[in-house]
Amino acid sequence: MQRSSTDRPFFLEGTALAHRIVAAVLQPGEVAVDATVGNGHDTLFLAQQVGAQGHVYGFDIQEEALVRTHRRLEEAGLHERVTLLQMGHEHMAEAVPAAWHGRIGAVMFNLGYLPGGSDRTCITRPQTTVPALEAALRLLRPGGVLTVVAYRGHPGGAEESEAVRQWAETLDPDRFVAARYAFCNRRRPAPELFVVVRSPAG
Repeated sequence: MQRSSTDRPFFLEGTALAHRIVAAVLQPGEVAVDATVGNGHDTLFLAQQVGAQGHVYGFDIQEEALVRTHRRLEEAGLHERVTLLQMGHEHMAEAVPAAWHGRIGAVMFNLGYLPGGSDRTCITRPQTTVPALEAALRLLRPGGVLTVVAYRGHPGGAEESEAVRQWAETLDPDRFVAARYAFCNRRRPAPELFVVVRSPAG
């Protein structure tokens, strides 16, 4: 469930900034997770980053999102690098093979609803997002990165963003670095970007 980047400068756009951060960490040959595939923009980006020897696991509860994403990946010739799973992101630790637990280079979340989808009432919610974030931390390798773009403009969005903020503030500072990026001068609720990096020491 995600939105595509716009033509704004990258430092003013949550999704594009998330891409910049992940690109600096995720290496060719690694495994990554797109926790909310949506229209497939992050999934495609991750597939490009991991290269031919890497792999991406993508999660979404909506078949419509998976169909769109698979089409996007096929058009780019990258569908073989990606496993798409129709299930909630809170189940990612169960779905990603145990051999990769603690070895994932990056996990990306893009919260909200499916843009252009048929059902805007189908949104991510704190009750499943927070457990998914906990699962993502268990998957990350030392030095790995987790990004969350949270949209506050739709019903339930502000509450979910606040839940992510509260979760990030509880993380052990000896094990994780957590940051929050937000606009200061928008009239409308603007998306926020949360970034969590696991300590290189583990």
